[in-house]
Amino acid sequence: MSYANTISAGCRTNFGIRKFASRRCLFLNNMVEFRSNGSSFPLWAIDASVIDVGKIEKCGEETDKNRFRWIKIGSDITKEQKEAISRLSPKLMNRCKALLEQIICYSSEKGELSALLSLWVRSMKPKRADWLAVLKELSKLDHPLYFEVVELALFEESFEANVRDYTKLIHGYAMQNRLQEAESALMAMKRRGFVCDQVTLTALVHMYSKAGNHKLAEDTFQAMKLLGTQLDKRSYGSMIMAYVRAGTLSQAESVLQEMEAEEVYAGREVYKALLRAYSMSGDYQGAQRVFDAIQLACIIPDPKMCALLLNAYVTGGQSHEAFLAFHNITIAGLNPNDKCVALLLSVYEKENKLNEALEFLIGLESEGIMLGKEASEILARWFKRLGVVEEVELLLREYQPYHDDPRLFRICSGRRGAATGAFG
Repeated sequence: MSYANTISAGCRTNFGIRKFASRRCLFLNNMVEFRSNGSSFPLWAIDASVIDVGKIEKCGEETDKNRFRWIKIGSDITKEQKEAISRLSPKLMNRCKALLEQIICYSSEKGELSALLSLWVRSMKPKRADWLAVLKELSKLDHPLYFEVVELALFEESFEANVRDYTKLIHGYAMQNRLQEAESALMAMKRRGFVCDQVTLTALVHMYSKAGNHKLAEDTFQAMKLLGTQLDKRSYGSMIMAYVRAGTLSQAESVLQEMEAEEVYAGREVYKALLRAYSMSGDYQGAQRVFDAIQLACIIPDPKMCALLLNAYVTGGQSHEAFLAFHNITIAGLNPNDKCVALLLSVYEKENKLNEALEFLIGLESEGIMLGKEASEILARWFKRLGVVEEVELLLREYQPYHDDPRLFRICSGRRGAATGAFG
């Protein structure tokens, strides 16, 4: 039975406004005592029955004075509103388009947003598909009222809310670092009798991780394991990212090994994040382990991953191993990018090995690897400091391919114009 059919015609407007306002207030209820930054246990573990609903009952008392006035949208709207309306899908049902136009052109002077939705429910008797179509368009528009409309919709019978709807809301708030709103949505979900499943808990791990609350992320992850179901790569990946953000890389790698034992492999970005963390700290052994794990997961390392591995060796002071790693990368058929070349040239410069650097450049040319901006700038700086521009040009003139490379020729040329272009 729809919400519109449960009330008499004489009291629909007032009751509907109160109903929506009360439900909206559930999300805005003071949740300070349950917030994660002051709790020693995850918010999902709180019994929602302890919430004081006295405050909620008062929220609809003064909404009658703000009844919504449904005014037909004309030409007297802003340019931005016209643009937003023009972007609506032409496949929308008229009842959905009508509501979206009202939301896009909404102002508080017209009345409460809850009253607008209440009026739409009574008039159009929408189904879940209509609600989802409206929310999809608001999401595409990145409309500022999107979350408020979702909150109100969740308590409407015709929306037929389920646990996944709440999960999406929590995840959406978490992506915007709106932790308090996410926590309020979680408590509202529990009060409706929905139980946190693996997908919801994964969203919470991600939320706590982004908020820097490593302990709650870890506790929530352990709760997922107790569900007795096989964790997927998103659940594992969320916990790995939490450990990476916390700087506990050994624990992140431990979770990585645990999931690999279950023959579950993380996504490319999770591997890259862990590799980057090892690389920036100069832990070349950890970086090499992750790089090997990437290949075992049947993921082809991209040039950025190769650069992160080389950077780990260079930062860790292992120049010889850096060259071996570069050699192995090229043998494996991977294409090192300009950052990789620049890293090795920086090692040659630091160790003042000009002849070896030139041999390295000649080897790159034979393999069809061209110099980019960063590597060229390192060479230009180095040659200028040594004052050997003309000598290097004479040496490289023996290798005809270098004449065909305008970037290298510009760097090594002793002519005034070329030198000016390379060294400024």
